[in-house]
Amino acid sequence: MARFQSKKLKQEVVLRDPVHGYIHIEDKVILDVFKSKEFQRMRRIKQLGPVSYVFPGATHTRFEHNLGVYELTRRICDIFAKKYPSITPGDGLWNDDNRLLVECAGLLHDIGHGPYSHTFEHLFNTNHEKIGQKIITDPNTEISKALKQVAPNFPELVASVIAKTYPNPQVVKMISSQADADRMDYLQRDAYFTGVNYGRFDLSRILRVIRPYQNGICFTNNGMHAVEDYIVSRYQMYQQVYFHRVGRSMEVILQHLLERAKDIYKKGNLKVTSSLASFLEGNWTLDDYLNLDDGVMETNFLIWTEAQDPILSDLAKRYLYRKPFASVRIDEETKNLLPKLRNIIKQTGFNPDYYTATNSAFDEPYDAYKPSGKNANSQIEIMQDDGSLIELSQLSPLVRALNGTFQGDERFFFPKTMLSHDEDQPQIFDPLYEQFQKYVKNGALRYLRKPRKK
Repeated sequence: MARFQSKKLKQEVVLRDPVHGYIHIEDKVILDVFKSKEFQRMRRIKQLGPVSYVFPGATHTRFEHNLGVYELTRRICDIFAKKYPSITPGDGLWNDDNRLLVECAGLLHDIGHGPYSHTFEHLFNTNHEKIGQKIITDPNTEISKALKQVAPNFPELVASVIAKTYPNPQVVKMISSQADADRMDYLQRDAYFTGVNYGRFDLSRILRVIRPYQNGICFTNNGMHAVEDYIVSRYQMYQQVYFHRVGRSMEVILQHLLERAKDIYKKGNLKVTSSLASFLEGNWTLDDYLNLDDGVMETNFLIWTEAQDPILSDLAKRYLYRKPFASVRIDEETKNLLPKLRNIIKQTGFNPDYYTATNSAFDEPYDAYKPSGKNANSQIEIMQDDGSLIELSQLSPLVRALNGTFQGDERFFFPKTMLSHDEDQPQIFDPLYEQFQKYVKNGALRYLRKPRKK
């Protein structure tokens, strides 16, 4: 394997970070990527999108998260190089020739994210991972030009790590696995900026017990409880932060807002900035994508608050001025009530296509080995004293209880007016509100009478 090297800086660049203390940059290529316009764009894209409507401090960006993943990757490389250096080829230990490659991959792992990434991707059929690989390999980007200073094929190699096709599993799993630098950073960072304690697992201990092996990365057996702590932190962050019903409500409003804008734009009657117009037309380029950020999107939303279309205007105001929908839990049985409830909502003057939605939020806190699928080959291994490996849930009753279980709920979203009389609404709708409310109890939908079993 080629040894990839970059010129060392005459003086190390140190960035102050609230989560990791300091971020250290020693290589010229890392600094050049950091200074690129594509990387600086990440300053203008919030890490958690609408979650800041629930946790006001959660306005941190993907810029500092990418830096955090780079710093953790750099620290892991330091640990591996010191404690587990490869002596002979194939011994399963760490070859530090991979250092620069994995550090660049850590720095750039999220470079393809756009504003409101997951909602935007769903509506406009984009893929942030593929776009990220394109940004890294396109010869016209500043990032690609910086990486090519290392080697002509270096951008493609960095992209292959992010695409999980690079042949060395230690390199891939350092930034993409069940316990990787990406997750370790975002859990700690998101906990810090939301102000919750759930994501604050013992990172220093995790870094003391992490080690390489032939097929990836594992943890020594004396650190199993620190790994348990990490799994529980992840579980709690999803339940209390990422799956918060108000944050999901704002995502629903955002999705309907963009859907309405797309429909109106097709009719030729919508003011929109040029960078967003190409997505509404379906003929966007990489440059168009790189010109989008949260500020551009919110500028459009502000313009739309004065749109002639009353639905578009109202949804824009609901999103910008934090007026979330109400929601109730649903299950497979009560889903059958939704057509009836949507009809009631329609009778009160709301278009159910834009003012109602179902939204599922489920997550597997820990997913053991699967030969295929989303988390293929991503089990967490614990190395025993004799060098053998045991999958985490086989050792931990706590993780075993979470293993393979889906945690979360499915909710039905609708205007808050349906649950309490709004003085701005005509009183003629009061009977409809009362009828709707009969189906809601303790935050969930219920049948007035149990349906007969067939």
